[in-house]
Amino acid sequence: MKNKIPIAKIGKSHGIKGWQKIHLLTDFPEQFKPGTTFPSDKKELTVDKIDLKRGLVKFRGIDTPEDAKKLTNRMLYTTEEETKENIKLKDNEYFWFDIIGCDVYENGKLLGRVKEIERADVDYLVVNTDENLIKEGYPKRFLIDFKRHVRDVDVENKKIEAKGAVDILESLK
Repeated sequence: MKNKIPIAKIGKSHGIKGWQKIHLLTDFPEQFKPGTTFPSDKKELTVDKIDLKRGLVKFRGIDTPEDAKKLTNRMLYTTEEETKENIKLKDNEYFWFDIIGCDVYENGKLLGRVKEIERADVDYLVVNTDENLIKEGYPKRFLIDFKRHVRDVDVENKKIEAKGAVDILESLK
């Protein structure tokens, strides 16, 4: 599967009819609808019933606790293409896979490239510092708060314009 993205981890069985806990790894729970099929670690699983309020899922053909236990700890995946097709973003919302790999600039100066995103109370971009700045004594990585330090995102050109990121780098030098 090309560009597979983990979106959930299957938890322990619940009850006697094959229901299971589901631990979502996505901000888009609307992907989980009856009839939707997701690739798993070993086979595809189709959602039969879902109760997101209780964090439970029932897969087609999984009707006993014994069957459900065989799926415990498996991951469910989707692709970038399916995600873009099925999820409609609001203005100034972005998929993480579009943000990762973007170059970060401030006032035309390249600061580095987004390596990953860490979630806490806010979303932090983990930026690998540009090699030229590392040679000047700056750290190899730094974090910027997405809401506070990102001024503009251009996913087409993989470019982020930041504000205040240079100050963060200066404070770490």
